[in-house]
Amino acid sequence: MTFLRSTLATVLLLIAYASICEASTVALDLNTGYRQMYNLDFAGAHRTFTQWEQQYPNDPLGPVSQAAANLFAEFDRLKILEFDLFTQDEKFDKRPKLAPDLSVKASFESELAKSDHMAKRELAANPNDSRALLALVIASGLRGDYTALIEKKNHAGLNYMKDSRALAEKLIAVDTTCYDAYLAVGVENYLLSLNAAPLRWFLRMGGAQTDKAEGMEKLRLTAQKGHYFAPYARLLLAVAAIRDKDPNTARNLLEGLSREFPQNDLYKKELARIQSVAASD
Repeated sequence: MTFLRSTLATVLLLIAYASICEASTVALDLNTGYRQMYNLDFAGAHRTFTQWEQQYPNDPLGPVSQAAANLFAEFDRLKILEFDLFTQDEKFDKRPKLAPDLSVKASFESELAKSDHMAKRELAANPNDSRALLALVIASGLRGDYTALIEKKNHAGLNYMKDSRALAEKLIAVDTTCYDAYLAVGVENYLLSLNAAPLRWFLRMGGAQTDKAEGMEKLRLTAQKGHYFAPYARLLLAVAAIRDKDPNTARNLLEGLSREFPQNDLYKKELARIQSVAASD
C-alpha cells in the first residue's frame, strides 16, 4: 500500500542526536558519525558512535545511533532506497521479499533495547528531557523502517510511524527550535497524503495525519534549519519533486547531496536518471 512509503522517511528518524536542538560540541561529535553514515562509511560511523558511547555511557543517543548505522548498512546491502521504489507505486507494492542478515537484526534490536532503557530512565527523572525523547523518536522510526521495508509488515510499520510522530510532537512542544524533530511530522503527513481519499479517511480515523501541505512545510523546515536530518529531508524533497514532475527541483537537491556525500552513489544514480529523462524529452 502507498502508505508504506512513509517508512522510508522514518528511515530517516534515525538521524537525531544529543544536542540536536542546540549547537554544541556534543552535536558536532555525533554529526560526524551521521555524516559518515550518509556517505556510506558505515564502519567509520560505528567507530565514531562507539567513541561517543565510551565518553557518554549513559546517553541513549549513543546506542540508537549504532542501530541507525546498522539499518542504513542493511538498506544499502539490500538496495532498498532506490528512488523508483518510492516514485512508482506499482513497483513498490510488488517489491520482492528480502532476506535480512540475522546477525545485523540481532545487533539492531539489542542497540534499540539498550537505548530505550536509558531513555526511559532519563524521562523518569525529567519527563521533558529532549535527548531522551529524541532517542525514543528515532527508535520508533527505525523499528518502523525495518518492519515495513525489510520484513514487509505494513500495518506494524505504520503504527511505529505514528508513535514516532506523536513523540516528535511532544519533543517540539518542549523545544520548538528542535528543527530535526519536525521531520517525523512531515514524513507522516506527506507520505500518507499520497493515498486515495477513502484510505486517507481510514488512516485519519486510526490516528494518522495525512495533510500534504503540512507535510511539505515540515520537510522544508527540517531541510533548511535542521542539523542531522537536513540531508535526509532534502532527499525526501527530491523524491517529492520527482513525483510532482518537477525535475529541476529534484536535480538541484540531488546535485547538492552528491557534492556533500561523494561516496553515496544513490544521489549520482538518481541524478543521472533525471538528466537522461530530460535529454530524451
